[in-house]
Amino acid sequence: MSSPTSSLYQHLTHPLTQASTVPILLVLFLLVWFFFSYTDLSVARKLQDATGHYVQFAYSCFFKPHTGDGTGSQQDALESFYKSQAAIYDATRTTLLQGREDMLALVAAQVKHRQATGQSPQKPIWVDIGGGTGWNIEHMGTQIDVPNFFHAVYLVDLSTSLCEIASKRFERLGWKNVHVVCEDARVFRLSEYEAGVDDSVRDFSIGQSIYNEDARDVVGADLLTMSYSLSMIPEFHSAVDSVTNLLAPNGIVGVVDFYVQNGVEFSHRNYMGGAIDRHCMWISRVFWRTWFELDRVNLESSRRDYMEYKFGTILSTNRRARVVGFRIPYYIFVGCTRRTGTMLQEVAQQDAAVTESPFISALDLHSQTLNRRNRRSSSTERRSKAFDTAVVNLSASLPLPAAYYQNNKTRIYYDHSLPKHKQFNDEYIYAFTWEDSRTDARLLKITGDDVILAVTSAGDNILSYALERPKRIHAVDLNPAQNNLLELKVACFRTLEHEDMWKLFGEGKHPNFQKLLLEQLSPHLSSQAFDYWLHVGPKTFDPTGSGLYFTGGSRHALQLIAWLGSLLGVRTDMRRLCEAQTLAEQREIWTKRVRKVLLSQLLAYFVIGSERFLWKALGVPGEQRAMIEEDFKRGNNATPEIEKEKSSGTGQPGAVGAVKSGQAIWNYGVQTLDPVANDTLVSADNHYYLVCLLGHYTRRCHPDYLSPKSHAKLSAPTALDNLRIHTDELAEVFARMQPEALTIAVLMDSMDWFNPSGHEAESQVLAVNRALKIGGRVLIRSSGLSPWYMAVFEANGFSPKRVAARLPEGTCTDRVNMYASTWICTKVGQVAAEEFGGE
Repeated sequence: MSSPTSSLYQHLTHPLTQASTVPILLVLFLLVWFFFSYTDLSVARKLQDATGHYVQFAYSCFFKPHTGDGTGSQQDALESFYKSQAAIYDATRTTLLQGREDMLALVAAQVKHRQATGQSPQKPIWVDIGGGTGWNIEHMGTQIDVPNFFHAVYLVDLSTSLCEIASKRFERLGWKNVHVVCEDARVFRLSEYEAGVDDSVRDFSIGQSIYNEDARDVVGADLLTMSYSLSMIPEFHSAVDSVTNLLAPNGIVGVVDFYVQNGVEFSHRNYMGGAIDRHCMWISRVFWRTWFELDRVNLESSRRDYMEYKFGTILSTNRRARVVGFRIPYYIFVGCTRRTGTMLQEVAQQDAAVTESPFISALDLHSQTLNRRNRRSSSTERRSKAFDTAVVNLSASLPLPAAYYQNNKTRIYYDHSLPKHKQFNDEYIYAFTWEDSRTDARLLKITGDDVILAVTSAGDNILSYALERPKRIHAVDLNPAQNNLLELKVACFRTLEHEDMWKLFGEGKHPNFQKLLLEQLSPHLSSQAFDYWLHVGPKTFDPTGSGLYFTGGSRHALQLIAWLGSLLGVRTDMRRLCEAQTLAEQREIWTKRVRKVLLSQLLAYFVIGSERFLWKALGVPGEQRAMIEEDFKRGNNATPEIEKEKSSGTGQPGAVGAVKSGQAIWNYGVQTLDPVANDTLVSADNHYYLVCLLGHYTRRCHPDYLSPKSHAKLSAPTALDNLRIHTDELAEVFARMQPEALTIAVLMDSMDWFNPSGHEAESQVLAVNRALKIGGRVLIRSSGLSPWYMAVFEANGFSPKRVAARLPEGTCTDRVNMYASTWICTKVGQVAAEEFGGE
């Protein structure tokens, strides 16, 4: 007997060892006895089966050699991998193959939208490439009545073992319109299975370009899906080409699969639908590519890239599957045919010259052809950035930007990779709008002939203008996230009932946001907006969280108010302020308790007076802060006549010194809040401050767009088709519009942001002059009583008039009262073309 064996034998036969082993065995016996005594046998069997399934799955995926019969064919390779685990495939893939449910929800929403809008008048045909056991098709039953909605469903897979499971599944379900085809996806063609097609026209060219219309199968699929199958096809180029030719002209393709990619590879690609989380770290790229190649699953980025090249992008998103502590990258892609033969004409129609904007010419194309005498000379025609990009892409045989393939052309294409857009770090500053819509309506008197351009902000003001039914509205914001918020609100009007709308934007919370986003809102969102809200929306609207209005940069102000209220013991008083039934009651609560906190000089000096807080929480740049400080330095007791002769904001922020700066901010706060508390009833008629104190609106007090009456108006078909959302600087949008296209421009306080020593203000005023009709109006709010740039307006064809001012002290200009003055600048003269660079 060898020495180690002898030693082990002596240890086991030692009395002390035996004595200690008996209790251990007894404890194990008791645990097993208790487990089986108090556990349902069915649960025990399920646990045993699950353990067995995952052991078999681990062996098949990580240890079993996949050599097959030596033929080297793809079918043999698939059978080598799947035959031993076909029966347990569905039970072991739920955690690993994430995103399938989301992809199916997205394509179902797209197909249903096409049916509802008459784009697909016949019952659609669905082809599921690499459909395996048929799990996708059965799960689609949670979205669509598969047996009755689809004319036919074809599951195409090369694995005979998986196809057998699928056949048994649909036999059990009794779905007669589902057909299982064990065939290579590259040679599958619908015309061989769909009756009524002439045999003489059933030629099919594998791998031919989509640009050759004859390459298409004569019977196209209205829906085509690939779920974790593209990564398992070795010769993927020919497979994607065949799939491209299989899709009907108005069809939808949906793909979900693993991937890895470096950001350098797509950094200059303008036809993607979104790039949030698309970049994978180098260790993730190396590890997952190597790991999956053991099972002949290929994650190289060229597969996804080629799919995006062959189709137009409707929606695209990048996710991470969380499996046992790991994060595996996967993507979801929803696309359509590129329609290259007709897209140039569509681009030209959308960008035609004789409209108020080159972005929306398709809406007025018919009237243009009837009134050619109104055409301007080509010297006045301007092209949009979207048009320039489209021409470049078409000339290079690339897909158009995703904006061109959306169901609604509301959002105008922009390059999300530019630093000017990335500076906001995918966060909006304002979750609600600080502009009194009632005052706007009184000052502007909007009619059906007006064409309005306004800063987006949170979009509340844009929706208020839409209630007046103007001819057109252009919403402009440099921050993509602000436009994403407006897009979400517009999509909600197009598809949701009022109660869901109220939960989202009245209460700021919704228990089923992701479900609404996938199943109802997605067909009405641009790809960038959808990708954004899929990433941040569930947390933003989480019922257990703080809600929508405690997100974005403005959350810092709301959090500070709530924190100070709790710290100083006036949180209850703040809530009482929101419940006061009369102004007298409100004034008493404000004066005795709340004012001491919110208008604390200490708070103004050390928190609100800091430039960092002003910018991050309130969106106040240094130039605007200088206007506040300069007016304070002069004193606010001057008469309106004397004040007109002064100019606000010609100094530098902080020039008055730290102490004076804090005093200026404190005084500005006093002049803002005291009149509001004294003259407006927060609980019933001032939702601007109600949301700051409560973090949500009430059924009694809310923005106009949240009322049932407004919902009925804005949710009507075509009600918001007159809206276009631009993600760019105001000056850029003005400069690319046709001369005299606009009647109203609402610039909010954006002019306050310009430096008095720069040329940006004059350039923008000149651009506004060119874009406005004679008699057109510009609405401006300013933190200065007499902003310096009014002289610039007056020198360039405008007649400025101050229509409201916080003079004398204690004056309440509107329900917000945030700005020291409000101005209407009316265009009275045309500036010569050569003055702003010529045409």
